[in-house]
Amino acid sequence: MKQIHKRSLQILGGAMLSALALSVSAAVSPEEAAKLQTTLTPMGAERAGNASGTIPAWTGGMATDAAPVDADGFFGDPFAGEQPQYTITAANMDQYADMLTEGQKAMLRRYPDTYRMRVFQTNRSATVPQEVFDAVARNAVNTQLAEGGNGLENFDTAYPFPIPQNGVEVIWNHITRYRGGSFTRVIAQATPQANGSNTMVILQDAFSFATALTDYGPKISDNLMFYFTQRILSPSRLAGDVLLVHENINQFKEPRAAWIYNAGQRRVRRAPQVAYDGPAFSADGTRVSDNYDLYNGSPDRYDWKLVGKRELLIPYNNFALASRELKYDDIIQAGHINQDLVRYEVHRVWEVEATLKEGQRHVYAKRHFFIDEDNWQAGAIDHYDGRGGLWRVAEAMALQRFDLKIPGYALETLYDLQNGRYMALGMTNEERKNYDFSFKASSADFTPNALRASGIR
Repeated sequence: MKQIHKRSLQILGGAMLSALALSVSAAVSPEEAAKLQTTLTPMGAERAGNASGTIPAWTGGMATDAAPVDADGFFGDPFAGEQPQYTITAANMDQYADMLTEGQKAMLRRYPDTYRMRVFQTNRSATVPQEVFDAVARNAVNTQLAEGGNGLENFDTAYPFPIPQNGVEVIWNHITRYRGGSFTRVIAQATPQANGSNTMVILQDAFSFATALTDYGPKISDNLMFYFTQRILSPSRLAGDVLLVHENINQFKEPRAAWIYNAGQRRVRRAPQVAYDGPAFSADGTRVSDNYDLYNGSPDRYDWKLVGKRELLIPYNNFALASRELKYDDIIQAGHINQDLVRYEVHRVWEVEATLKEGQRHVYAKRHFFIDEDNWQAGAIDHYDGRGGLWRVAEAMALQRFDLKIPGYALETLYDLQNGRYMALGMTNEERKNYDFSFKASSADFTPNALRASGIR
């Protein structure tokens, strides 16, 4: 396996964090890191289960042959025979309040007749290849924050801080988490009106870390972390538009570079707005740019407070939701996706509070992050407006791609409590193939000239 990053990085620069954050930015001691082989998993989660028995011990994650995988890459459901242990509704939510986010409570109250949370037995399925575990062990004693917390030094592959000391280190684990290197996918995105009416958008994505590219083609820059393209395949009025992103390693020196090809005009334009709270590509106003992947980009506009760890109900092992036996109309409903298809489990999460720095601008004045301890993915994020009101509620339906040991999402959602709309991104149910992790590309495939040459309607 090629390593995603095996060099010293200084990523995503910005304003300085507080002196306290800097004072705890050093890598942990060898004695502390040794816990990754004893009381902690190789990625830093607690190996033991919880006292009540609702969270089991981690025993290595899901087996690579946990269920059949068809010729097109779609998974069988390893938990198909399981039934919910209980269901949370607006009527009984107070009984489970300690295990719910404020956003989940708000969704239960807003949609009391249709929004429910089916809770299943917890299965700690997350794991990654041994090469990634080895890199995490090196990171524990070597990686340090740089640029006042907005960058990394001595970082290798993924998960720079398996034993985090502050909030921004937890966020870096989400940003840099292992996603299998390079892949392509065709996915569906829905942005329904409040009444449920919707025109499905079909997107073709290509994603590659710079060091996973083939060795031919021009070298663009030493300051690149990954390349990303997103092409709209349908509907016809949008088909052919393409987004190209160069995610830079140190955005203090050089901001993220982005371009958009407009098929109607047959022109490529720079797109500096594709960052922070700039309008998201093809999302019909339902999210901003850094809502993609639940959260992405530079952390420099927020102060990050590590609240601690807690037990929470988050979407997990959502193989049923990803089944190719479902149609998109089975998933998309008015107000929210079909909650009878979503599986929730009790997991330990890191809670991080992000507060907008004085003098910085963003539509979200505050965010509450809930990051799963086993895979370092955001499971849920609550977004607050400038008046302190809860505005948008994000959830990611976790799914372990067990055959390749790659944690990921079956679907990500972002609900707007103010206007009743939402965004559901990442569905593959009706597509011909699932994710393709055999994808290889040259840096020449991710240039503005390549974008222009490939632009067809």
